[in-house]
Amino acid sequence: MVVVMQAGASEEQIQRVIDRLVSLGFDVHRSTGVKHTVLGAVGVHPEFDPRDIELLDGVREVVRITQPYKLASRAFRPEGTVVELGKNVQVGGTDVVVMAGPCAVESADQIRRIAEQVARLGAKVLRGGAFKPRTSPYTFQGLGEKGLAMLREAADRNGQLVVSEVMDPSQISMMLPYVDLFQVGARNMQNYHLLRALGTVTRPVLLKRGMSATIEELLLSAEYIMAGGNYDVILCERGIRTFENYTRNTLDIAAIPVIKKLSHLPIIADPSHGTGRRDKVAPMARAAVAAGADGLLIEVHHEPERALSDGAQSLYVEQFAQLMAELRIIAPAVGRRIA
Repeated sequence: MVVVMQAGASEEQIQRVIDRLVSLGFDVHRSTGVKHTVLGAVGVHPEFDPRDIELLDGVREVVRITQPYKLASRAFRPEGTVVELGKNVQVGGTDVVVMAGPCAVESADQIRRIAEQVARLGAKVLRGGAFKPRTSPYTFQGLGEKGLAMLREAADRNGQLVVSEVMDPSQISMMLPYVDLFQVGARNMQNYHLLRALGTVTRPVLLKRGMSATIEELLLSAEYIMAGGNYDVILCERGIRTFENYTRNTLDIAAIPVIKKLSHLPIIADPSHGTGRRDKVAPMARAAVAAGADGLLIEVHHEPERALSDGAQSLYVEQFAQLMAELRIIAPAVGRRIA
């Protein structure tokens, strides 16, 4: 249920409504918009009479949310959420934020070299995995905390922010000094223990859609994080598994406008994992921006043929440069821009 306060409602009136909801057994989450304060009341109370709240001073309306995801619903924050990453980088605003870098951190020289190149071309966030959940236990699993230190140092050299994947709640405190954005990979989208833990930290979370997950399941996973008090969640469409095997996954471009309608959370696209083919990354990146994506997560490597992880879907630096030039033409056509 959502309680929309009147424009100009006093803090005393808002607090009185919050106290009343709490006394009725609801968990209350507050969202302050441009004109109205919205209170999200979470809980199952079938005999609750909304008039008990509607008649309180300062209340404009009470809206029941029928979707199972309450806090992630567009009704909770109709104007949309803008997630502040730091250094004037906002996801969900006018800018289409590009996050680029290798699939995995392999060495200090490698990540420094790639960071400098993608930063020069406009990538505000440096991506790179230090912990790699690989399908085979015999493939490269990442450098761990050593890799995170390399990633942080390379990003700081170029004025970038850092996004890297967290796989277990025990890693969160160790990763905090190194990352500006926690990434939850597709395999962990429904790791509810991890999601609950991330709900308690004051650091944005990039939540990837599971390879077999519906849109509703993705939004419910976001709900786990938000229910813990962390509303800075960015969704990521990274392709789902279908009967088609020409591409690694099927990038669901339609999910972008669908989620924009259902949820206030920003959404980005990962065309690298979405296709698994270097030659298909740029077309799908262009399509994602045209469909309304708030950002892109792209794998770039200076020597993809020698990459220890996902080289086949990593762009050469020259290809990334060409893509950024194309995106700067497409973005203004849909009212956005590439910084």
